[in-house]
Amino acid sequence: MSRLTRYLLRQFSVEAMALFAVATLLLFLIQLLRLFDSIAGRGQGLITLIGQALLGIPSIGIAFLYICLGIGLGRALRNMQGSSELAIIHTSHLLPGLLRAIVAYIVLGVLALLLIAHLVEPAAQRTASRWQASIAAELVGRSLVPHKFISLVGDVTVSIGGRAPDGAVTAFFADDSRNPATRRSYLAERAYIAQDARGYVLQLHNGVVQFQTADKEFGEFSFDRYDLALDRLTDEKPDVDTLEEKTSIELISAAVANGDWNDDLRGALIRRSAEALRVAAMCLLVTALAAFPSGARRRFEFPIELVVLIVAFAERGFTAASPMPGPAGGITGGLVLLVLSIALLLWRLRPIRPRVVRVRPVRSAA
Repeated sequence: MSRLTRYLLRQFSVEAMALFAVATLLLFLIQLLRLFDSIAGRGQGLITLIGQALLGIPSIGIAFLYICLGIGLGRALRNMQGSSELAIIHTSHLLPGLLRAIVAYIVLGVLALLLIAHLVEPAAQRTASRWQASIAAELVGRSLVPHKFISLVGDVTVSIGGRAPDGAVTAFFADDSRNPATRRSYLAERAYIAQDARGYVLQLHNGVVQFQTADKEFGEFSFDRYDLALDRLTDEKPDVDTLEEKTSIELISAAVANGDWNDDLRGALIRRSAEALRVAAMCLLVTALAAFPSGARRRFEFPIELVVLIVAFAERGFTAASPMPGPAGGITGGLVLLVLSIALLLWRLRPIRPRVVRVRPVRSAA
């Protein structure tokens, strides 16, 4: 790597990382404010609040990292345009060094985003879920007061008759009416708080489950033992997609071992990899727009930051409205943007033919 390439790569990276650090700090503070009421309502302290906020940053960071990379590249090129460095690079035939620096910048951005999307973000989600499960177990343990109806979260009400010497609760009752169409009630003679491979559960013994179907019909079934996940009683959204909590290495290893490459698995892998496609497309577009100096004097220049934001929103909207079925629909916008960016960059790289000026000889007066 030449000295020029290293210098340019450092300029691009400093701008992008400074913007990403500011955006991450703001999102972290927003996460703290969003989680404050729910964490404080469950009796947890500052450490839990900060930890849960930090574990949510990778999921949010994936959505704006490629925007920060595009804006950082655009700002660096704009500053080089203002200091005449960009014009010197072009007039000195150093454009290949500039392009090499941009390619290296794109490769580093793609690798960083793939690392976050395939490994860091699923691991953070899994850690957050396990942490929330332990919080739920503690919340339920504190809430089980004999002969009182306690509201956990939303419209979930629990009550117990008493506590046995072995730690079991007697005459357990729970009513989950968060979804009126599928209301459920759990009744059991004894219940234990235990932990299995998937988290904390309530082991209900000798009881019944009463439920209401979407057709307003009532049903009931009895059981000798029923394991009720505590997440179903303490979370506003109890259904958790376990696929999103596994890293891509774990998903691929399981698929290779079982030979089961289902649509959900392929969709998850494509969706995570699509973020890298956005990085390449956005950076190539910014290169085509800002890497070529112009000697024309302009009274107004459209901000490159605003261009990146508009393109990002347009790409997301196009992807959401994509008619392509299955996992391929998640990369439609990125592919279209990549093709357009490459076409525009090739057009800007076209050789400019000098104009031929015809000079007519002047006849001297005889």
